Amino acid sequence: MNQEKEVRGLLKVKKNGYLYHRESQTLEFKEQFNLAGLDDYFRDFVAFANNRGGYLIFGVADNPYKLVGLSENSKKSFNTVDPEKITGFLLEIFSLEINWVSGMIKHNDLYFAYFYISESKIKPIIAKKDEGKNNVIQNGNIYYRYGGRTQRIQFGELESIISQWLKQQNQEWQKLITSVAKSSPENVSILDTKRGVIDAGDNKLLIDESMLNKIKFIKDGEFTEKKGSETLRLVGDVKEIGKVEAVKIEKQRLTDQYPFSALELVEEIKKKNPSISQNLIWEIIKENDIKNTAIYSAYNFRNKKQEKRYTEKDVLPKAIPSIYNKKAVDFIIKIIKSENI
Repeated sequence: MNQEKEVRGLLKVKKNGYLYHRESQTLEFKEQFNLAGLDDYFRDFVAFANNRGGYLIFGVADNPYKLVGLSENSKKSFNTVDPEKITGFLLEIFSLEINWVSGMIKHNDLYFAYFYISESKIKPIIAKKDEGKNNVIQNGNIYYRYGGRTQRIQFGELESIISQWLKQQNQEWQKLITSVAKSSPENVSILDTKRGVIDAGDNKLLIDESMLNKIKFIKDGEFTEKKGSETLRLVGDVKEIGKVEAVKIEKQRLTDQYPFSALELVEEIKKKNPSISQNLIWEIIKENDIKNTAIYSAYNFRNKKQEKRYTEKDVLPKAIPSIYNKKAVDFIIKIIKSENI
């Protein structure tokens, strides 16, 4: 998103010099920027984040909305804003992180500053403490952006947020179940941190209770020396504890599970039925969606980036070959026999 371009669009004026745009659910104007008013601005931050996101623009006079630009003092104050400190203040005051960016532009020979606040993916964001003059932000309140104003959230909007959250949770569960189906259940293990057990079907690996509170997970994409959480590694031998047997679980390579390329699959089928044509085998694979069924096949991605794009966004890169297993061979042969081909 090009925020600077959008801000210029929001500052577009009519022939009479007044702005086309008025304050709304996604837009708030302020005449000048003042460090003493940060608490008020933070209240708008969280209100935008709890709704659809939006812009807080400085340098616009109210009633009527007219471009006046920033004063020299306002420019200097805005330039002293430290993003790390602002983010720290927001984390202290509110229950969840608020994503925002800031900028300053010159437009019609005047200077304007802005904050852009992204819509939060997890809602609602709640105030954790009283803050500001006269407690402009109050502990436990949820602030929401209505048409041109920020206020405590009303029942209808809160109910909508909760309903949307439940819907997202259902979608996440569906995504998880789909992922398990693609991987096939025998390749999936469940970590139960309450009982301290990794459940892999008939096999169970016990984790000592003293280690449970030390387990941390690495944020996706942050497995580097400088970023991400501290991580435990399982090293040494896994030993029997009491009556619980720790079974060594070795992860199979993909090609061990799906040993046949497409042409090798054809060869295996032709061993059982030499008269069958290759094109007919392709038709059976397509008609029965065998390529997208983990019981019979898997995509042989060339790198982790391709696999991540597919699992997270369901976007399959071009020319990704499929590999097949013995079950696929038997399934296709069964179809050929049942249809008397």
